[in-house]
Amino acid sequence: MAKILVVDDEAGIRKIIRKYAEFEGYEVREACDGMEAISVCRSESFDLIIMDVMMPELDGFSACREIRKFASTPIIMLSARGEEYDKIHGFELGSDDYVVKPFSPKELMMRVGAVIKRSQGNAGQDRDVYTYQGLKIDYSARIVTVDGVRAEMTPKEYELLFYMVRNKGIALTRESLISEVWGYDFFGDERTLDTHIKLLRKSLGAYSRCIVTLRGVGYRFEEC
Repeated sequence: MAKILVVDDEAGIRKIIRKYAEFEGYEVREACDGMEAISVCRSESFDLIIMDVMMPELDGFSACREIRKFASTPIIMLSARGEEYDKIHGFELGSDDYVVKPFSPKELMMRVGAVIKRSQGNAGQDRDVYTYQGLKIDYSARIVTVDGVRAEMTPKEYELLFYMVRNKGIALTRESLISEVWGYDFFGDERTLDTHIKLLRKSLGAYSRCIVTLRGVGYRFEEC
């Protein structure tokens, strides 16, 4: 049984998420703010964290940053703010997904299931390495180096890059990328994909040229 930590200062939100999560068979633990979330995560392990952004004591972004210092648990951020800046900030801190309030509990559970499934699946991959000039990708260790310097990436950047490289030279539609990397039928803003592509290109430095935009279609990774 997967174990989830729900972090939100609104008891009503925690109650709704718990109801749907337990119905799906998940074990649920709650925290009312960022400080409590960090404390709980230091003493217990979780398969996924659902974290609100706007909270007293310590906001979700700050809590995510601190948790990432000692744990790689997948994190889904919740926020009433859906601006691109906020989403980018959350992804840069290491969150795996960003859900804007008000949200559909059923859709949230689909995202939870997809993130947990992908996270557990990545743990069992065989070790292999891809190298192209100064770009090196160690799939199993989840390490990417650019001209000898390790690139710091968010979990979704890794997954997006891995999928594109494993399918290099193939035109990948936006729909296929969202389906394969996020693992669910995408109901939100498709700009989420573009945001991750932008972050990924920034992380790859000179090798950002390898991610080619196919207007009206999607993207392709090619050795160029």
